[in-house]
Amino acid sequence: MRLSPAMLPFADAATDELPLSRLLRLSLFQISVGMAAVLLIGTLNRVMIVELQVPAGLVAVMVALPLVFAPLRALIGFRSDNYASALGWRRVPYIWFGTIFQFSGFAMMPFALILLSGDTTGPMWAGQVAAAISFLLVGAGMHMVQTAGLALATDIAPPKVQAKVVALLSVMFLLGMLLASVVFGALLTPFSQIKLIQVIQGAAALTMVINFIAVWKQEPRVPNRNMDRTEEPSFIAAWRELRQTGPWGRRLLATGIGTFAFSAQDILLEPYGGQILGLSVGATTLLTALFASGGILGFWLAAKRIGNGSDANRIAGFGAMFGTLGFAGVLLAAPLASTGLFACGIGVIGFGAGLFGHGTLTSCMQAAPPDKVGLALGSWGAVQATAAGLAIASGGLLRDTLAHLATGGFLGDVLTGPAVGYGAVYLIEIALLFATLAVIGPLVRTRRRLDSPLGLSGPQTAT
Repeated sequence: MRLSPAMLPFADAATDELPLSRLLRLSLFQISVGMAAVLLIGTLNRVMIVELQVPAGLVAVMVALPLVFAPLRALIGFRSDNYASALGWRRVPYIWFGTIFQFSGFAMMPFALILLSGDTTGPMWAGQVAAAISFLLVGAGMHMVQTAGLALATDIAPPKVQAKVVALLSVMFLLGMLLASVVFGALLTPFSQIKLIQVIQGAAALTMVINFIAVWKQEPRVPNRNMDRTEEPSFIAAWRELRQTGPWGRRLLATGIGTFAFSAQDILLEPYGGQILGLSVGATTLLTALFASGGILGFWLAAKRIGNGSDANRIAGFGAMFGTLGFAGVLLAAPLASTGLFACGIGVIGFGAGLFGHGTLTSCMQAAPPDKVGLALGSWGAVQATAAGLAIASGGLLRDTLAHLATGGFLGDVLTGPAVGYGAVYLIEIALLFATLAVIGPLVRTRRRLDSPLGLSGPQTAT
């Protein structure tokens, strides 16, 4: 209690209407989503590729299956803006059904993965279908919980601290990834299929518990909500109205390209550490913790700079620049056989991703009209999640293809060995980050014109 608020990140997000204890309890839903993300893109992809000997291309497709529901995040946000249940809730039903989907997917996932590895006397397609269904259920649940949860946070937070509240929730997502990666790494060392079943089903039960605690008495009931509405609002009409408030096409394009650039390595970092640098399962799982730590630092610094008046789009651009440095370090780790350089590169990538994610999210929040916050957050989430899913699938498939060509000698005497596939993906990500900077540039200039003393302003150019 004696600590200055300046020493407590995001303590200024709390208000009399939304005390810090209630805000932190609400943020628990992000912990569950972060835990699910670590299992999907971190622990499970390493286990499937290295321990269960599942082809990386098939793993990439499975991990990317949740992107099927990613474009629906905009629709979920819009529907939760205008929905009223029989009990008078808007957001809670979406959060709860999303929680049920997550639980169901995790409950069946470990057995599906064992079948997928070939440890069965039945047909191979049974394991593939079961694994696909489990990943789809988890993905649908994650998208519903996160979209409706962020919208609920903006509903109950006063307008002056909404951006800080969403930033805090984003940090809690990374904190969930950090804690989950440490715990999962410890529990799965040494690895066994029994431990895998226990960890995943434990995650299923924990998801139900913490999400129930998170939403308990958070959203006020309004039984007569929307009773005076004469007609059902149209999603297309609402989207057109949102686009008229600013350059949303460029804003979302920058989000998509940058997210793709940061995410193509998600399924490759842990296998890269295990296959190229010889790290154990526990050590490679801790790499996710290092990535999340860098992301938390990036979110904190971005929130501090934006709170002091810095342009959110400029912060996102700095994130892309740090990302290029991080990927360069990861690239050099293989020829130098340096685990230290590899770890530093991952931390810098996480830091850049934190700056970029906070910058683009805040830019969308600042530009959204008050009655379309859910739609704006859903649109950002839809682009971000879709780009991430496509990047994960593309990264795994490209790595498999180029590694096969390199080991077969089709790329010449120099480009040989499994490291070639990984390196090609990292080079593509660096190029995409430079493309992201080119897209963000005009948004920064637009903001600069709005802030100039010449009086060039207007709603049609607002960022």
